[in-house]
Amino acid sequence: MAVRETTGRMTRRRAHTRANLLDAAFGVFAAKGFGRVSIEEVCEAAGYSRGAFYSNFDSLDELFFALYRQRADLIAEQVSAALASDGPDLDVPAAADRVTEVLLLDRDWLLVKTDFLVHAARDPEVARTLLEHRARLRRAIADRLARARGHTALPAVLGDTEGAAHAVVAAYDGVTTRLLLDRDVAHARIWLGQLLTALLTDGSARQ
Repeated sequence: MAVRETTGRMTRRRAHTRANLLDAAFGVFAAKGFGRVSIEEVCEAAGYSRGAFYSNFDSLDELFFALYRQRADLIAEQVSAALASDGPDLDVPAAADRVTEVLLLDRDWLLVKTDFLVHAARDPEVARTLLEHRARLRRAIADRLARARGHTALPAVLGDTEGAAHAVVAAYDGVTTRLLLDRDVAHARIWLGQLLTALLTDGSARQ
């Protein structure tokens, strides 16, 4: 999927239009699914003409890509911030609660993210982008766990901090699948918090 390269400085007005199109598209994609949305529907939701759309994006694919990148970057930044609150010691239950609040903040985002996953499964270029963003999320988690090394023991079965970060993301993927089906955000947050705490707590330290 070709992605338009932005050159020069984007005008404030164009940046505002682009942001509004992305916000409107997020709601439309979450409600209908990526494959069922037209450019006209995005324009109508944003209150812009097709001309305004094409001055910012070449296609719905490009808009969808930009939307995913924007939201995924935000999530990675929020996870990093949530994990930065402690000192060298990592309070695992408290950190798990903070991360859970970020990762399960918005069911609409989970719907859009799942659509992007399905899209990526059929397009190798999109898949590379998805893998890059998932790697960024894992790095944010692994970096924090690395800073806690020597202060907070991790279960040996997870291997190094990279292995622990993979386990955290895998747990997130599993819980979000259930959340998309039963829509119970409160229960999903409790379950993910408990699961992350169990994953990241070294049971041998209590024996």
